[in-house]
Amino acid sequence: MASTSSISLYSLSKLTLRPGGRSPRPVLGFFGVPCPRYCAHGVLRARPGPAQNKPRFFRYRGSVMVAASGSRSSRSRRAYGEAQREGSSLAAAAPVKQVASFAVPAGVFFVVTFVLWKLVEKLMMPKRGTPSKIENKSPTQGMKWSFAAGTNLLSNLNAKIEKQSKLKINEFAKELRSFSSVDMSGRNFGDEGLFFLAESLGYNQTAEEVSFAANGITAAGMKAFDGVLQSNVVLKTLDLSGNPIGDEGVKSLCDVLVSNTGIQKLLLNSTDLGDEGAKAIAELLKKNSTLRSFELNNNMIDYSGFTSLAGALLENNTIRNLHLNNNYGGALGANALAKGLEGNKSLRELHLHGNSIGDEGARALLSGLSSHKGKLALLDIGNNSISSKGAFHAAEYIKKNKSLLWLNLYMNDIGDEGAEKIADALKENRTLTTIDLGGNNIRAKGAAAISRVLKDNSVITTLELGYNPIGSDGAQALAEVLKFHGNIKTLKLGWCQIGAKGAESIADMLRYNTTISILDLRANGLRDEGAVCLARSLKVVNEALISLDLGFNEIRDDGAFAIAQALKTNEDVAVTALNLASNLFTKFGQSALTDARDHVFEMSEKEINIFF
Repeated sequence: MASTSSISLYSLSKLTLRPGGRSPRPVLGFFGVPCPRYCAHGVLRARPGPAQNKPRFFRYRGSVMVAASGSRSSRSRRAYGEAQREGSSLAAAAPVKQVASFAVPAGVFFVVTFVLWKLVEKLMMPKRGTPSKIENKSPTQGMKWSFAAGTNLLSNLNAKIEKQSKLKINEFAKELRSFSSVDMSGRNFGDEGLFFLAESLGYNQTAEEVSFAANGITAAGMKAFDGVLQSNVVLKTLDLSGNPIGDEGVKSLCDVLVSNTGIQKLLLNSTDLGDEGAKAIAELLKKNSTLRSFELNNNMIDYSGFTSLAGALLENNTIRNLHLNNNYGGALGANALAKGLEGNKSLRELHLHGNSIGDEGARALLSGLSSHKGKLALLDIGNNSISSKGAFHAAEYIKKNKSLLWLNLYMNDIGDEGAEKIADALKENRTLTTIDLGGNNIRAKGAAAISRVLKDNSVITTLELGYNPIGSDGAQALAEVLKFHGNIKTLKLGWCQIGAKGAESIADMLRYNTTISILDLRANGLRDEGAVCLARSLKVVNEALISLDLGFNEIRDDGAFAIAQALKTNEDVAVTALNLASNLFTKFGQSALTDARDHVFEMSEKEINIFF
């Protein structure tokens, strides 16, 4: 009986076909084992033998084999069985390829499915800033659960930040309850923080000075003081500068302060305050008799606001200090303010720096002050475009005034002519102790006129002439007088172009002067020559000079060595502060000065602060 089997051709390592003939020996071999009566032509077909009438066909994956039944020869059957076993062992590797063919498509399907799931999740997740209804209905605060991946982490972070903020606010509140002076400027706690902190001020019996400056507080935050400041009688100073509260915030604050009887000083600098806010303040001044000092610097108050404040000054008799620096009053605002000052008896300080009042405004203001019934002690009209014409009105006011102690004409343009007029007025004045004429284009002529006044005036103790090109001649004129005359304790000559020659005159003056304790000679081009001259004077005993400023003077190592040697030589040197910043000496000059400082401390236990 013939038998059949199926194997794959590629699984057989060797298949040998030889043409068969009539030879009785087999011509077809499997793995080297001969098999009789086989041939190959497109398909394998066994030729019929004498004992065989019909051929047998076997199909193997696209190939067909025809084998004869093998009852005639045992060797043929044995060879065929061995081929079958060989084929079975080689076919065992087929499942590995089948697994690979299945795994690759499955992996691709998994990746595509994951990407699509993430895309759908992103589209369905709620947008930030619009919480779902479930979250809105949740009674708990802090952690908010969500099905979107990662959203719980964000909520947890917010809860942590909120917790830290509350801890800080609690610390601030503790400060308010513990100290009399509390500075909370720049903490950025905003309106919400102010509402929390304001409660600590309600019946606070400790804090007298509180600064909430630069904390991002707006007009809405001013409502936090309602019901709080009315009951607080301990707080004396409240600083809200640097917060954009605007006119509306000022109005709310003024409504609260009408009933306050404790606050005496209110600072509202740089608060976006305009004319409407100034009107609210004016109404407050008419009703509140406790406030003594108002600071409204760096705002946007115009002529209308100045007019409102002037009207309040006519009715208020308790305000002492009024700061309106860097606003937009102009000549009209100064004129309006002058009318209010005529009837006011309480004002002691008026600050109008940087209002562009000009000569006309100066005339109106100073005329009104001349009729002022009170005793004004400080007047600041610096940086107001005042020329020599305006200086004339200032001089007339100086002659008549018997109470003014401090006059600031800094950064105007009075020139030598205006300086001479001021000098003539100072001959008759015996109250003014501090005068600031810096930045007025005064040259040697004007400096000489001022110096002559100092010969007979022993009242002036502070003279500011910085930023004026007085040169070496102007320095010499001052030095000649101050060598033996005057009572100047603070002399400021920075940026005056005096050079090494002027430094020599100043150095000679220091040998004999016994009053000057603070000397400013910054940026005068002294170089090593000027530094050496000053060093020689430092070797001489001078019990008055305690602060010397030589910054920006192009001093090199030689000058540094000379100053260091002078400090070592004079064991009784009185200088405690020496500024040598922004000069040109190297580490060697700096080392010499440091050694000199240490030497003085070792010998006399006096500390000299040297700034490089």
